[in-house]
Amino acid sequence: MNCPSCSAALAPGARFCENCGAQLGASAGAPAPVVVGAGDHPLGDAPISAPTRKPAAALPDPPAPAGRRPCAECGGEVGPDLYCLECGTKAPSERDHFQEQPAPWVAGVCDKAIRKGRNEDAMALLAGAEPGSRAVLIVMDGVSNSIDSDVASLAGARAAREVLRMPLPAGMGTPQSRDAAVRKVLTDAAAAANTAIVAVTDPDSPNPASATFTAAVLEGRRITWANIGDSRSYWLPDAGTPVQLTVDDSVAQAQIAAGVAREVAETGPQAHAITKWLGRDSEDQKPTVGSLDVAESGWLLACSDGLWNYASEPDALAAQVRAAGTADPLALALALVAFANASGGHDNITAALARVEVTGPVTALGHNDHSTTTRGGEPSDG
Repeated sequence: MNCPSCSAALAPGARFCENCGAQLGASAGAPAPVVVGAGDHPLGDAPISAPTRKPAAALPDPPAPAGRRPCAECGGEVGPDLYCLECGTKAPSERDHFQEQPAPWVAGVCDKAIRKGRNEDAMALLAGAEPGSRAVLIVMDGVSNSIDSDVASLAGARAAREVLRMPLPAGMGTPQSRDAAVRKVLTDAAAAANTAIVAVTDPDSPNPASATFTAAVLEGRRITWANIGDSRSYWLPDAGTPVQLTVDDSVAQAQIAAGVAREVAETGPQAHAITKWLGRDSEDQKPTVGSLDVAESGWLLACSDGLWNYASEPDALAAQVRAAGTADPLALALALVAFANASGGHDNITAALARVEVTGPVTALGHNDHSTTTRGGEPSDG
């Protein structure tokens, strides 16, 4: 059998082409169906008429170790067709649910959710071996009424991750020069994500792939973030005041800024209409950038709206973290995904976490770039 995308030879039972990464179905290479659902969308929902779908990127990244895949229901072996050889339960595909743990103190879970037909969320993580040294959490949420958003979000997250592999620059020795240098790198990461999205977009598509973007970088005690759309980053200290670091680019956020109560704005008819996004039809790809020097131990969380839909306020998310009762980031990410599914699971869910342990004094204060200052998720003059 040969790959329908690149004609490379396929191993028996293969689910992904080793040469080009094309995902193979029961009829190898058959295009996956387009699923239209609720979720993030630029300025409202619109019906889509899809040209041929592109194959999803191969997962996991890097490849999982060789060996059988256990069934979540009975522990038996999941066969090449994704059905358990023992009990017959169908396992989710790697794209529907995947986990990353680049170091014991950093992990993430990306899940289709119980009410969605396809996982359009994506994440890409980096971590140093030493706990608390350096971590990168990138979460992107593919816009549900655009074509190939599942492919685009994963490609975009991984492209941004590569830009952020190196430590953020120190500038020329002044806070202003450092802020400018850091802002450029994070803007470059968003641009790389956008380029990757455009690269997998059919040039004739009437609904080109698009996605939100949030990136949180931890270096020692400093958190730096960048955001486009309504995926979010939070700082959830063990004992102090939780903070929503990012400010959404959304109709709901504009309503909140105008004085509408958060619970009203975030449950209204345009609660998930975004005003900025990445993709071929994006008009503004410059992220909002900010930083915070943390003074106590806690959790850095990057997530999609599939999680914060059910616990938008920082205090509410912090309560879920405490309820999980674990210091293991993977166990905590799984608990947060389970919470969102138990609360309705109406949208794809991604939770990426880095554990931060702080000992000793902290002298620096948090700040944003010159354009926006964030205090508890609300915008104010910088």
